[in-house]
Amino acid sequence: MREDTTRVIAQWLTDEMERAKAHGFVCGLSGGLDSSVCAALIRQATDNCLGLILPIESPVEDCDDAAEFATQLSLKTEYVDLTALYNSFTRLLPTGSHVALGNIKARLRMIVLYYYANMNNYLVCGTGNKTELALGYFTKYGDGACDVLPIGDLYKYEVQQLARTLSVPERIIKKVPSAGLWQDQTDEGEIGFCYEDIDRALQDIIRGTIKGECARTLKNMIDQSEHKRSLPRICRIARPASQGEAGDKS
Repeated sequence: MREDTTRVIAQWLTDEMERAKAHGFVCGLSGGLDSSVCAALIRQATDNCLGLILPIESPVEDCDDAAEFATQLSLKTEYVDLTALYNSFTRLLPTGSHVALGNIKARLRMIVLYYYANMNNYLVCGTGNKTELALGYFTKYGDGACDVLPIGDLYKYEVQQLARTLSVPERIIKKVPSAGLWQDQTDEGEIGFCYEDIDRALQDIIRGTIKGECARTLKNMIDQSEHKRSLPRICRIARPASQGEAGDKS
């Protein structure tokens, strides 16, 4: 990944901030690859940025990695442990699957991110990459809720390359990718294929080639998750040609 990619993304973030008349960015820090790269990018775009470390039953080492890299970036952080809130909230609900419970974690973090964004007139920086977005591998209205996606056009392997350009620690780059939504959860384990095969298959699908189990599985994921990448569908009601919309003036 070339160094000018960093400059292009940083300038794009600056332009988006100015277009929205926002004062800066807020980004959730998990201690993982994608959020670390996004933190480095918003830090290059502006001094007005905030990293939120929002553990919910999260490994201590992940929080430590997030905090240490934020210190390396001179990025201001806030630490808000949401575990007690999550436990209180889920006690009100019937027993659910690990997926349903994991999605609650992502949505609680989203609430806090937007709270800080509203407080500071910041934009919420999403951490999704092109691979995850294509597959719908994110929580709708959870980590999928954001205002900007600086790495949304980069495959996972490209994010790894960019991370080295941005001096992300090797231990973070080599960390097993996980959304951290339940114990021992990993991206590759849940999807069923390694990221190297996933990225290769996705590029084949874009070129119109769907061969092998990986490509067929991913194509199904893409089709089934289209609703995650679109605005809510509206039921359109046919009206007589002479009937205008309410409030229309002729």
